[in-house]
Amino acid sequence: MLYLDNHATTCVDPRVLEAMLPYFSEQYGNPGSTGHRLGETAHQAVERSQKSIASCLGAARSEIVFTSGATESNNLAILGAAQRKRQPKKHLISVGTEHHSVLEPLHRLARRDFEVTTLKVEPYPSPTAGWLDPQKVADALRDDTLLVSVMLANNEIGILQPLAEIGELCQRQGVLLHCDSTQAVGK
Repeated sequence: MLYLDNHATTCVDPRVLEAMLPYFSEQYGNPGSTGHRLGETAHQAVERSQKSIASCLGAARSEIVFTSGATESNNLAILGAAQRKRQPKKHLISVGTEHHSVLEPLHRLARRDFEVTTLKVEPYPSPTAGWLDPQKVADALRDDTLLVSVMLANNEIGILQPLAEIGELCQRQGVLLHCDSTQAVGK
């Protein structure tokens, strides 16, 4: 069988499986329960993992938060930003080519009292098909814009978005930038 959907789900690398096996059978403690050996061992393993990932990303260990996956992470980021108490801004910006795990919470917020602007990317057959022109983001930003959500690497065509430029635009306007970078690791 020829499997061509590794961007969505792939086989666990044997080295990863070997490293994880003890935590499935022998070191199965809850990392949040550090009052006993198994919990403390699991807690230390999570901390080591956070440090390793943080080092690869140039982040602090405290900035690394584990969730069940990208869908949960995207939902937490978008819905969490929108539902903060005393948060008066009601405008959100995203791109029509975002992953469903980004578009769905935006649609949910649009059914409430939020306005969502969905930007278009360069169409095929342009050599930059799928690319988001940062000027489109600049033109869509408003005083009441809370958040811009743009993936770094598209999960279907692989194009990399100009995130640094988009980030600068957001920072100048005091707008949160959410980036689903799930597909970008290693690119």
